[in-house]
Amino acid sequence: MTAIDTQTSLTQVGSLIRGARQNKGLTQAQLAERLATSQSAIARIEQGSQNLSVDLLARINQALEADLLSIGGARPAHLRVTGGHQLSGTITVKSSKNGAVALLCASLLNRGRTVLRGVARIVEVDRIVDVLRSIGVRATWSADGKDLEIVPPALLDLDGIDEDAARRTRSIIMFLGPLLGREQRFQLPYAGGCDLGTRTVEPHMIALRPFGLDVVATSGSYQATVKRDQPEELSVVLTERGDTVTENALMAAARHPGTTTIRNASPNYMVQDLCFYLELLGVRVEGIGTTTLRVHGVTDIDADVEYAPSEDPVEAMSLLTAGIVTHSEITVARVPIEFMEIELATLAEMGLRYTLSPEYPAANGRSRLVDVTVHPSDLKAPIDKIHPMPFPGLNIDNLPFFAVIAACADGHTLIHDWVYEGRAIHLTDLNRLGAEVRLLDPHRLDVTGPTHWSGAEVSCPPALRPAVVILLAMLAAKGTSVLRGVDIIARGYEQLQERLMELGAQIETFRD
Repeated sequence: MTAIDTQTSLTQVGSLIRGARQNKGLTQAQLAERLATSQSAIARIEQGSQNLSVDLLARINQALEADLLSIGGARPAHLRVTGGHQLSGTITVKSSKNGAVALLCASLLNRGRTVLRGVARIVEVDRIVDVLRSIGVRATWSADGKDLEIVPPALLDLDGIDEDAARRTRSIIMFLGPLLGREQRFQLPYAGGCDLGTRTVEPHMIALRPFGLDVVATSGSYQATVKRDQPEELSVVLTERGDTVTENALMAAARHPGTTTIRNASPNYMVQDLCFYLELLGVRVEGIGTTTLRVHGVTDIDADVEYAPSEDPVEAMSLLTAGIVTHSEITVARVPIEFMEIELATLAEMGLRYTLSPEYPAANGRSRLVDVTVHPSDLKAPIDKIHPMPFPGLNIDNLPFFAVIAACADGHTLIHDWVYEGRAIHLTDLNRLGAEVRLLDPHRLDVTGPTHWSGAEVSCPPALRPAVVILLAMLAAKGTSVLRGVDIIARGYEQLQERLMELGAQIETFRD
């Protein structure tokens, strides 16, 4: 009997089973009764922590009257959304996807054991975990599927790297920083990720050359060599204040035998998470939260540490948007307020009414959290354009959500996405649902509202945030909508549709 033996597959299938069970209105106990098993077994299956035989999958398909997995190749998942309904209740923000992938890469700096608490169980994380395991790292999920223990080997097996997983995530570029402190020569597959237009890796090369890294791109791989005769005092000026570029430079500096000053650094949430983790490893970092970081490197790091990545401000924005566009009153709990203040100020300018709870600390003891309750509001277009900026400005990944919010507001809103050439065009898919979104050029959108949303069938955009924007618009659209090919959403969100259903959203997952 064949078993599904990869953690990624188990997690994805478990999520499908959970969604199908909830769509049928069954509890775990009721499904367990149909399968003549225990509720705890169903819980393990849905968490992705139990192997599934073909026979058991067939029995689950029959019990749920579903076709969850076809032998011989999985078919793409689609969502059927019955919209136009208000939502209600409380939904909790999960930990940061971008923070998690940086911490997974940074665990290679440590010869000791790293335990990451409350890690987001998303495809992007699973791909990095697959890559880590392929090079000899022991990565073990806890029984409840929330915590991840990582123990690197003394010698990495870089020849055994899972090239398929590596090529499907742009996060693989962040292996350069930690590996240059361990290896004299190595190669990595080209980075992949979302379809967002041209995204050069040259800023990473500029950031890492002062550490002795030289990279030649040949035959679909980065061929890297490292020179060890660098001065103890290094000064690195980043040509782009990018999050991943800053993280790469930080990881290179962490094991550099001396002091590194990084200027024009990103102070964004995932960078701060990485700094907090490095401090646990014994690396002193001055200037956290500013654009100048001074890193006191440690040549040999061997520490057993635990760290809980903070909550995700982009997921927080996604969930707030669900309440805003459906004219609902919902509470979004555990919002990292330091990284949402500009977004909330912009929404207040547009007329959104919301209330904040008192602040309280995140599990890492460093980040500040609040609960945000949004109230049904009549929105108006802002006077000025909406555009992203490096932190503390409006988050680049939060910008797409303002397109669907602007479509609900009275008047014209100019949205300027200066970072990505290709992302703005994906937001014109809102027009299929009744919006008036006009593409002025590859970077600018003119949005006219308010919109009388109506259901439609839309193919999922090949970029994560625009895909979620279309899904949220479907929650506002009267009638039935279909979003086809939604697998990309699982790259950055853990069980998003199931969690929206807990607020009253009517969403069904299906395959055809």
